[in-house]
Amino acid sequence: MKTRNILLSMMLGATLLGVAGCNDFLDHSKPKGILSEDDIMKPEYVDNAVIAAYAYMVSGEDMNSSFQLWSFGNVRSDDAYKGGSNTEDGSHMHYIEISNGLTTDLWTLDDMWYRLYSGVARANIALRSLQKIDEASYPLKSQRMAEMRFIRGHFMFKLKEMYKYIPVIDENIEQNIEAYRKVSNRVYTNDELWQKIADDFKFAYDNLPVSQADKGRPTHAAAAAYLAKTYLFKAYHQDDVKTNKVTSINADDLKQVLTYTNPQIYTNGGFGLEDDFAYNFLPYQYENGRESIWAVQYSENDGTLYGNLNFAFQLTAPQGVGCCDFNKPSQNLVDAFKTDDKGLPLFTSYDNKVYNNLSDNVDPRLFHTVAMPGFPYKYNTNVEYTESWARAPQIYGYYASMKENVDKECSCLIQNGVFFANSKNWIVLRYADVMLMRAEAEIELADLGAEGGNLEDARQLVNTLRQRALDSRTLIFDYNAKYKIGKYTTAWSVDEGRQALRWERRLEMAMECGRFFDLVRWGIADITLNDFYGSEKSRRSYYSNASFTKDKNEYCPIPQKQINYSKGVYVQNCGW
Repeated sequence: MKTRNILLSMMLGATLLGVAGCNDFLDHSKPKGILSEDDIMKPEYVDNAVIAAYAYMVSGEDMNSSFQLWSFGNVRSDDAYKGGSNTEDGSHMHYIEISNGLTTDLWTLDDMWYRLYSGVARANIALRSLQKIDEASYPLKSQRMAEMRFIRGHFMFKLKEMYKYIPVIDENIEQNIEAYRKVSNRVYTNDELWQKIADDFKFAYDNLPVSQADKGRPTHAAAAAYLAKTYLFKAYHQDDVKTNKVTSINADDLKQVLTYTNPQIYTNGGFGLEDDFAYNFLPYQYENGRESIWAVQYSENDGTLYGNLNFAFQLTAPQGVGCCDFNKPSQNLVDAFKTDDKGLPLFTSYDNKVYNNLSDNVDPRLFHTVAMPGFPYKYNTNVEYTESWARAPQIYGYYASMKENVDKECSCLIQNGVFFANSKNWIVLRYADVMLMRAEAEIELADLGAEGGNLEDARQLVNTLRQRALDSRTLIFDYNAKYKIGKYTTAWSVDEGRQALRWERRLEMAMECGRFFDLVRWGIADITLNDFYGSEKSRRSYYSNASFTKDKNEYCPIPQKQINYSKGVYVQNCGW
């Protein structure tokens, strides 16, 4: 793979005909299919620039560099094992999994940086076009600018949660390499960087319509959800540049979370919970449902060779479906779904023994999240998930991830060479997440004694999700399992609410690529993961080499190649 960097990604970001292969993209001083900057200032080309930014959401990622960050959000946490044939298969992900062996020159960190900043570049190209067009000749100017700032905010959010200190490259910076080299990743503090991202989403919130005719374009509610998410991360201040400690929790930021999780925003947009948890993770008629606030849109039979498929997850299908059995749910995650006689989580004893479907009470969401031997795969009673579907069970166990995958008999599953990919959408923002963010803000505000704190409302929000989980048994009603899930019936203290909320978030959002970043936000990544490594090494011997270093492993290093390209302007993260 050729070396690539943010400077080249910004200069080449005007590609409007899709991304070429890794080598082709950089092998020409002026790649074919690129429109000049003068061309795209003309009104007739504006929509092409906007579409190019959307297209990059699909074309810009691959199985090793997923924009959903499954290797960084799932595998890096206690939710998932890397999987594959052995620890050397995708060795870069093995280093990510055990928090050991990561180096500043690891190729995947540089590749991820490049690809995400290329997404920023696409949005900036469109914004430069839009800035120069008057509203009279292009009536959708404000709305399209809002869409592009939303897309840029999306990519910047991913960069921020991965690398912490990042350069802010916007449409107003002169488009040449020397100008980019002067932009340090330490112009803004940690909190100021979050605010810059929030500013993009706020512009989107103020200028996007309540609904969009085209699926995949963000709406007013989508911007609100991303604003809430940004302020929630910002609220846990990490002000000390020498550490990654949470130094304080900010009430004003949490109040912004309450503002942008106001249920009326989502009701007005037609959003809410699906009746069945499963519907969020099924293709075709279930896509773009009421819980899907914003999703990446994939497609098949669209005139391209394979279709605009979800290639980012093509490594994660079990062997019985395709290839290659990566991103495998951990035993710890499976055990977390166990419940007591009241149907509540086993907060302290859940992982003392492995889950047994014949004897243990369990939250039904387990069977929508994890494929297990002896049960139908993706609800197809004609297709049983068997032990033979696991590629290396002696290393990584028998479980497989369900949410991103599809029934092997689905026409949406397409062979792509030796791999298989599917056309099912991937939900980036769903309403259950909005509810959990609101509950978290209410609990933390209560702890601060601040206005907006509401332990009772937080409890009801969590109970609503648990009721939905109880109601989500239609597709799994005849499974040989003891479903039992109850509500929290007594008032919470702050500590009880925080514990219940964090547990609920793990179960509800399991394998949706956010667990590691939640742990970092809460300031408990080191404790949680070192405890996880300690308990797992008796099951998975490779964890004997795992060790999470506090004030280092919370964030990836700034790739050394990027520091070199910036001529030393970029400053390395602490611990690296």
